[in-house]
Amino acid sequence: MKSPQKEVRGSALILSAALLAAAAASPAMADDGGNDDHGSQHSKHVLLLSVDGLHQKDLDWYVRAHPTSALARLVARGTSYTHAQTPVPSDSFPGLVGQVTGGNPGTTGVYYDDTYNRAVFPAGTTNCAAATLGGEVAFTEAADKNPLALDAGQGLSGLPGSILSMTGKPQTLLNPAALPVDPTTCTPIYPHQYLKVNTVFEVARSAGLMTAWSDKHPAYEILNGPSGKGVVDLFTPEINSKAAAPYNAGDWTQDNAATQRYDAYKVQAVLNEIGGKDHSGTKAQAVPAIFGMNFQAVSTAQKLPTSDGLTGGYLPGGTVPGPLLSKALDFINTSVGKMDAAIEADGLAKKTTIILSAKHGQSPMDPAALVRVPDGAIIDGLNAAWKATHPAGADLVAFSTDDDIMQLWLSDHSQAAADFAKAYLATHSAAGNDIAGAAKTTTASGLTTIYAGAAVASYFGTTKTDPRYPDILGIAKTGVVYTGGKSKIAEHGGASADDRDVPLVVAGFHSEHQKTVTSVVETTQIAPTILKLLGLNPRALRAVQIEGTKVLPQH
Repeated sequence: MKSPQKEVRGSALILSAALLAAAAASPAMADDGGNDDHGSQHSKHVLLLSVDGLHQKDLDWYVRAHPTSALARLVARGTSYTHAQTPVPSDSFPGLVGQVTGGNPGTTGVYYDDTYNRAVFPAGTTNCAAATLGGEVAFTEAADKNPLALDAGQGLSGLPGSILSMTGKPQTLLNPAALPVDPTTCTPIYPHQYLKVNTVFEVARSAGLMTAWSDKHPAYEILNGPSGKGVVDLFTPEINSKAAAPYNAGDWTQDNAATQRYDAYKVQAVLNEIGGKDHSGTKAQAVPAIFGMNFQAVSTAQKLPTSDGLTGGYLPGGTVPGPLLSKALDFINTSVGKMDAAIEADGLAKKTTIILSAKHGQSPMDPAALVRVPDGAIIDGLNAAWKATHPAGADLVAFSTDDDIMQLWLSDHSQAAADFAKAYLATHSAAGNDIAGAAKTTTASGLTTIYAGAAVASYFGTTKTDPRYPDILGIAKTGVVYTGGKSKIAEHGGASADDRDVPLVVAGFHSEHQKTVTSVVETTQIAPTILKLLGLNPRALRAVQIEGTKVLPQH
């Protein structure tokens, strides 16, 4: 299988610091990343909307079924890229980081939101002289001061109603003891410090422009970029916190009505920003040049077997959304309509471009393809096989991230150990269950392709000295989801079409008539396109320089 990632040439990896500094310091647009300039007009504002789980097929279906909807109107006045693909892994962190940096994981250093790094000390390390290198990098709710609180531990009273008063500086809500430790300084590594390249928010800030964003964990302060100064107003209520009454199923993702209520807080934050306020609506600020939010309602409607008395996922065949997902799409449509109306009411329509896409899709769409496979048994079997020939050694798997992709970091980083793991995974079947809960066995641990050691580095376009990439990358069969129990009917992270084929619509004042681009594009191209739309230099992004990421065609 050919890697979907761009090859990073050796010469690109040694770009001089002088070149990078020069590009970052030159915000005026001098180079569009290889595309012709189709006009001298520029937007004043770019609103980026990411709908987790949304496929191009979903958008096509919704527009056909609702031809007068807000989504249909957006498509009708914009450019639709009908073959847009996310990075691999198709997870939220690398997905959004790609959209705002222009880079894939081998360039950004972000392979997932929960990974392992062979060159950091474990979280909580204080005696670095005695510590051993290698530790988990968990930029999830686990990094919050209080993961169970919607405000992540800020201590607001009157939650959830008061959540819009949450700080716009969520770095203060992260628990330093939960962060990996830098071996050089023996201090915690914050998410923005972990990112290897700069973001569109940083480029905008260097040009003196306002920026804002709303997302699902405080760890999304990674969007601030290496400078730590990218997003002025960052609203990050914790989605995995305990949901408020009347939602008693657990966190905000366990009930789709709860997810919609959670997303509605972020919608209101964006509406406040369109109106010239901060996310809380209480403080005047300039309408951001770059702003937007992430929606979760579609994703949970795809994952939950049932919620609110409705069946989740897709109807048999996988082309038509079921009742719960259809309702979630209606919610997205209504929310987009509210933002569009606010932009028009505030006189910003001729100054604003809206970009609609997704961090990732969701797999499988066809319920008949689902095979839920507990990954614990696979890892236990692999460790046992390793111990049989290495009785004095540690478990082979030091850390794993398995959704509908398999990423393993091994305690033995040698090629021989990676080849051992690959051979085991390829020759052992795995027990699971189908959509109805009936037992179902899958061959080769549920994988179609297994990359090991140096082949993983090559796949990601990075070097073998990179301490971040996994030793094993397993591409799952379409439909295989690594999960225990029977509470999930879809997942993301993988490399299948269901995971990666997402919508990408760019609608603004300079593209008032519908256009369709059918050539394959990548969601990483959103980043240089945002800068070009604002009249800024796409090559101010380091990932654009390294990977040669192009502005989207016709923009």
